[in-house]
Amino acid sequence: MKRFDRAKQILLAGFCINLCMGILYAWSVFKKALVVDLGWSNADASLPYTVAIITFSLSLLLAGILQDKIGPRKVLLLGTTMVGLGMIVSSFATTPLLLVLTFGVLTGCGIGFGYACLSPSAMKWFHPSKKGMVNGLIAAGFGLAAVYLAPLTSSLIADYGINQSFLILGIAVLLIAVPLACTINNPPEGYQPEAPYAEATSATSAPAIHMGWRDMVKTPQFYSLWVMYAFASAAGLMIIGNITSIAAAQADLSDAAFLVVILAVFNSGGRIAAGMLSDKIGGVKTLMIAFIMQAINMVMFATFDNEFSLMVGAAVAGIGYGTLLAVFPSITADFYGLKNYGANYGVLYTAWGVSGFIGPVVAAVAVDMTGTYTLAYSVCSGMLAVAVLLSFITKPVSGQVAQQKVAPTAA
Repeated sequence: MKRFDRAKQILLAGFCINLCMGILYAWSVFKKALVVDLGWSNADASLPYTVAIITFSLSLLLAGILQDKIGPRKVLLLGTTMVGLGMIVSSFATTPLLLVLTFGVLTGCGIGFGYACLSPSAMKWFHPSKKGMVNGLIAAGFGLAAVYLAPLTSSLIADYGINQSFLILGIAVLLIAVPLACTINNPPEGYQPEAPYAEATSATSAPAIHMGWRDMVKTPQFYSLWVMYAFASAAGLMIIGNITSIAAAQADLSDAAFLVVILAVFNSGGRIAAGMLSDKIGGVKTLMIAFIMQAINMVMFATFDNEFSLMVGAAVAGIGYGTLLAVFPSITADFYGLKNYGANYGVLYTAWGVSGFIGPVVAAVAVDMTGTYTLAYSVCSGMLAVAVLLSFITKPVSGQVAQQKVAPTAA
């Protein structure tokens, strides 16, 4: 019982740390203040966020490798400290270049270092049959941050200005996330979490697989997962990044901030629900359902021309996108094992980094060429159709194949 309590403590601490590191989702509020209050151009105000996304994606790969070697606590402490300090020094930035360095590079890198450590450590404390639930809850913290950070940041800027807001939020991260990071660690050698049910599941009876990333990229499943992740994320990010503009264009809604909140809530809820569903029916089947749901939603999105239909569309888009962030980590652990999970998921996560370019570019080109988002919906529908097809043919890496891959490396 004591070990189980420790597992729940790790999970709760990870959830709360992600609530702090989700500061990335408050950037739209900072961007508005930079443009309106300080007179920056939209391009200059967007650049720190863009750089932070890139740095986040790249640093997660490095952090995954590091935490596999030295454990999660040291890497997580470094990451949360970098996030807090990055926000604090951002309060002194007066030019776009300085803000790119402080928020884009320092804070972005810190978020990647922190995010990389939470799921692997939490999963090792729980039984393998709970991987989906654990990943869903951890990922939900990051997505849920938008719900409270956007209004909180807006209120701080209104009361204290943008520079002081950076400072206050940075200090808060240091006071909350850093102490919580001190509580995160891997279970002791030989620790075996107790099975929640008497009957053994197929996942636990399967041969143990412990593949490194070099062997992982030699399997066809990796490339199938990578394409599914990139295409489905691009479709989700296209909606998330443009929902207020879509509402203005299709429903003449000048203030559609409520759609951002709906996206955030269903994004977070989708992570938890999809994680738990994947524990019941498997990760690939859960993805297949999400891809089909996303594809239908994308085909219909051009017809959403009122508040209600846009709310439904935003909710479905949020659930579909949230599913990806909960299920792909679990599938990585299922297919390739937990021993080298940090590096393995870091390599797979590059698909999300690429999707961060695809989604916005598809939307921008569509609007520039046609004046509407219809072309973007069509392209995203096509990408999701490819993802659906791949989900039908992607099978787990068998223990025998994994051993054959690993054997030469071990020798």
